[in-house]
Amino acid sequence: METFIVIVFVLGYLMIALEHSVKVDKAASALLIGMICWGMYALNPSGFLLVDNDPDKYPTIEQHIAENQEVLDQDAATETGNALQTDKTIIFFDEVVNEYNRENGVAKSEKREAELSTKTQLTHYVEHGLIHHLFEISGILFFLLGAMTIVEVVDAHGGFSIITDKITTTNTVKLLWIISAITFFFSAALDNLTTSIVMISVLRKLISDQKTRWYFAGFVIISANAGGAWSPIGDVTTTMLWIKGQLPHTIDIITGLILPSLVTMIVPLIIASFTFKGKIERPELADGASHGAGLKSSEKTFIFGLGLAGLIFVPIFKTATHLPPFMGMMLSLGVIWTVVELMHRKKSPKKKKEFSPLTILQKIDTASVLFFLGILLAVSALQEIGYLAKVALFLNESLGNIYAINVAIGFLSAIVDNVPLVAAAQGMYDIADSGVYQAGGEFWKFLAYCAGTGGSALIIGSAAGVAVMGLEKISFGWYLKRMSLLAIAGYLAGAGAYLLF
Repeated sequence: METFIVIVFVLGYLMIALEHSVKVDKAASALLIGMICWGMYALNPSGFLLVDNDPDKYPTIEQHIAENQEVLDQDAATETGNALQTDKTIIFFDEVVNEYNRENGVAKSEKREAELSTKTQLTHYVEHGLIHHLFEISGILFFLLGAMTIVEVVDAHGGFSIITDKITTTNTVKLLWIISAITFFFSAALDNLTTSIVMISVLRKLISDQKTRWYFAGFVIISANAGGAWSPIGDVTTTMLWIKGQLPHTIDIITGLILPSLVTMIVPLIIASFTFKGKIERPELADGASHGAGLKSSEKTFIFGLGLAGLIFVPIFKTATHLPPFMGMMLSLGVIWTVVELMHRKKSPKKKKEFSPLTILQKIDTASVLFFLGILLAVSALQEIGYLAKVALFLNESLGNIYAINVAIGFLSAIVDNVPLVAAAQGMYDIADSGVYQAGGEFWKFLAYCAGTGGSALIIGSAAGVAVMGLEKISFGWYLKRMSLLAIAGYLAGAGAYLLF
């Protein structure tokens, strides 16, 4: 069954990559593989968890473990992915049994699992896993919705003219460097996902030709991922390592990773500078109201400042409360929504409706959100069946060298989500008292760089890439042909800079 799930995942990726050839929207393909992978896992969870589902043979999980303890011990000794899954399963089922006992007043000395069949426990386990992943995924989706809405509110008020009016050059190369630099540092202060959404809105005010804008959008992805890697709040994987103690010192993260991250952005820019020529044609801004027509300059500046403050507030809120980032994003959206409603309360109904977030919400690209849901659910299914743990263990056994392992993880993060890959690495290696695995050690810093920037190799390899793909309708194949080699060159150059310095 594991093989079938992997086949479905690969076929789904091919459908996404060949979206224009198969004439099926990538959101539909992503939803298909996400739901099918979870459905196949739920039909036969015992096959993945090394638990026999025959109630006559093993009425309870505890009896199964007792009968097969020697086999499980052998699997654990060889550190197979299935053994990791079985250990996780045993811990979960023990918690389920304890909770059942508390709810039903069963004494610990009694036969605790008598009324809990193996099949029931397996069902609980699958549901628990889905709920766990769905909480994380929904957090990302709500974060994305909030960020997109805030950006659209700022855009509707003409707020981005604060940036675009100051960028006067029409030289393609100069503009490419300016946009990449702004993206790089914005990403460190906000995060790579939010920054990508903001910068796509800026690009639409600066570049009229779609294909030219796609090239710039590709560099937004590369720059946003590079900028997020060296900041503890810039990329989710760096944040994971920061919060869980592998990289506890903020200054150490910045000083250790900013140089290779800069190289990751600069090398593709240098290569592109020799091929890009000509002038940029700006779009006509004759559509008036959609760019804040009728608003005072002070109102545009105020909304831009409020929107930017709301986005910057998100990581501050997370650090202070330890709540998921989408909570801070929704709080910022609530504040901005309220302020906008009050700001236009005395205007005519037509003008009030034009700038209302209710109207702006209708512009949000729902298909992109559904694509995100499908692809993240598909990856979480691979994580649940232990496939990602097996891949991580395979890398450890076949490569051995910590730098080679991290570079490989970076490339893998372009195919599957970097979050479960980093989580698997955190589970494989304990924080040591000294050496490369100590808190702030070389392994963890290089992992943050590789997992944060390696995803740029494919457009679906990072949250920033997926967001840009949805907003600009960039095809997988276009990015693969025109941007992937540039991104890989920057990634390897940055890795070389890290090793050198």
